[in-house]
Amino acid sequence: MRYIQILTIALLLILFNYCKHEPILPEPTNDPEISVNCDPDTVYFVNDILPLLNSNCATSGCHDAQTAKDGVILTDYASIIHTRDVKAGDPQDSEIYEVITETGDDRMPPEPNAGLSSAQKELIRKWISQGAKNNACEDDCNLTNVGFAADIMPIINTNCTACHSGSTPNGNVRLTNYTEISTLAQSGYLLDVLTASNGAPQMPTSGRISDCNIDKIRVWTEAGALDN
Repeated sequence: MRYIQILTIALLLILFNYCKHEPILPEPTNDPEISVNCDPDTVYFVNDILPLLNSNCATSGCHDAQTAKDGVILTDYASIIHTRDVKAGDPQDSEIYEVITETGDDRMPPEPNAGLSSAQKELIRKWISQGAKNNACEDDCNLTNVGFAADIMPIINTNCTACHSGSTPNGNVRLTNYTEISTLAQSGYLLDVLTASNGAPQMPTSGRISDCNIDKIRVWTEAGALDN
């Protein structure tokens, strides 16, 4: 009798383990969770990560929706999670982090494009570590004391430098330092391309940057485009 009981329990355990399956996770969507205030310790997908990937990776011929090189699309949250195998909380096991930290021929973006900076790589690593959330924040746009180093250079680095650097920058326009950026700003053309005004094409080609960032560039330009 005891043997039958043990055998029954063993069979039940086998059946239980056989029937177990991985939890069904909700499908990622492109509708972000929006916070009213921006936490300085939080990396936000819409504010920080998407512009970075759009300007460096989701470009024509690479990982835009039309080209989808190697089956990878980096234009929106759902596509990024699916096609670059992002493992929330584990950057080391996330393909997107692996390829941006590679060297040589395996590095993304590939040569001759400039690789991501250490700060940009850290931003992606931190976003994944914090759960790779589809989040955004809407702080009041502070236009007081807008400076080149603190405000303008980060905006340009995130949205423009990938295409406008290296030995063959797009349109033969380089935006890698103060002199290059201020020259374009003072000519008025920087604001023209950011707002698609006066017949200028829309830049970045992946989409218009936020109104707050445009306003910061406008305020800085109108104040003399100082190296501050």
